[in-house]
Amino acid sequence: MSGLFVVFEGGDSAGKSTQVRQLAGWLQQKGIAYRVTHEPGDSWLGGEIRRLVLSPDSGDITARAECLLYIADKAQHVVEVVKPALARGEVVVCDRYVDSTIAYQAAGRALPPDDVETIALWATQNLRPDLTVLLDVDPRQAVGRIAQKDRIESAGDDFHQRVRGGFLRLAERDPEHYLVLPARDSIESIARRVRERVQELLAEGDLAAAPVEAQKVSDPSGRLEP
Repeated sequence: MSGLFVVFEGGDSAGKSTQVRQLAGWLQQKGIAYRVTHEPGDSWLGGEIRRLVLSPDSGDITARAECLLYIADKAQHVVEVVKPALARGEVVVCDRYVDSTIAYQAAGRALPPDDVETIALWATQNLRPDLTVLLDVDPRQAVGRIAQKDRIESAGDDFHQRVRGGFLRLAERDPEHYLVLPARDSIESIARRVRERVQELLAEGDLAAAPVEAQKVSDPSGRLEP
């Protein structure tokens, strides 16, 4: 793969969508080819899975079934979207990836983390991000302010605290590939630190700037995160 894979992770309403837009705008200005994407939902199969796992009308989905649905989304997404963009030499900027499944379904739903990680890495053909930006925030300051919660957002404070802990443990074990930032820092402060890290990776990979048309950066949640 000749491109660069950058993932934004964190709890609900941490500001990932905003920072995805910030980074995409900077790449656009630099003339660097990029692809903005998200999980779950940015593939034909993922759209159906997203509807199932997030809709409050889906009813009772067991923790293991939920986990496998999210992993199926990733398997399709990597083949259909991520790997082709990387093969073209683009910077792939992704809102959520494998870490979200480990944090939400392993830590949050109390499933065996090694099992979840093994299956997720198998499904994604062991494709790992070059950089994961983790926006860390207390869920009580983020999820609690969402007016209309989806099925996952409604899982409760204890669930979201476990999710936060899951993310932080992943970052602690591989600090070289993570940038952990307080989500309540200013938008520009976070964006600047992300740009600095991405610039370093671009220089190391010698990714040449190329003319690129502006992309529409969508918010997959239907809300604009601050």
